[in-house]
Amino acid sequence: MELFSDQFNGYLWQMAQGAYVTLQLFAAGFSLALVIGVLVGIITLSKNIVIQAFWKVYSSIIMGVPSLLIIFLLYYGGSAMLSGIFGTDRSFDVTPFGAGVAALTIVYACYIAELVHGAVMNLPKGQFEACSALAIRPIAAWRHVILPQLTRLALPGLINIWMIVLKDTPLVSLAGLNDLVANAKIAAGATKEPFIFFIAASLFFIAFSALTLRLSARLETRFNRGIAEVKA
Repeated sequence: MELFSDQFNGYLWQMAQGAYVTLQLFAAGFSLALVIGVLVGIITLSKNIVIQAFWKVYSSIIMGVPSLLIIFLLYYGGSAMLSGIFGTDRSFDVTPFGAGVAALTIVYACYIAELVHGAVMNLPKGQFEACSALAIRPIAAWRHVILPQLTRLALPGLINIWMIVLKDTPLVSLAGLNDLVANAKIAAGATKEPFIFFIAASLFFIAFSALTLRLSARLETRFNRGIAEVKA
């Protein structure tokens, strides 16, 4: 196959469309996992026995099962689970994209919750006592005092989870999603040129990771700015 021929350009365009699907899946999965994970992480600070028991069981199961198995479980068994939850004989159509988003959310919300829980526990207790002494309402205290410090402490871990979620999105292609890796595989099989298309797919992830590292470095500098001034 000649480079930059109509056939080659056609497969590249197909891969570009797959890259867009990959980014959509990644953005949806990470965003939902972040929101749910932060909420669950805060809820697990409760001393309630039921909440603690539920969290231990949930985290043990999710962290002990490979993400791929959860994707397959939701894709092939999601329709039956939804029918059982809503108590109806109606058949629900679970798409590979929907199963992928749900799986990434379920899995990585657990990791983010554990990260948030640990970050809050590492905050000085004096921060909470000061808010209480100043009669700051809990919502305002969390918004203006706790969350900014929590973000600084949890940021390195969040960046790691961000990278892992991105690298886990191709697993959904095994459930039939036409993402970047799936389209690269199709192009490689049709043209018998695996190196060209798989290297092109690899470059996409490398470029995205490089941009992430640059962005994370700037964010860490910004959040640590006040700390550096205090130490100086």
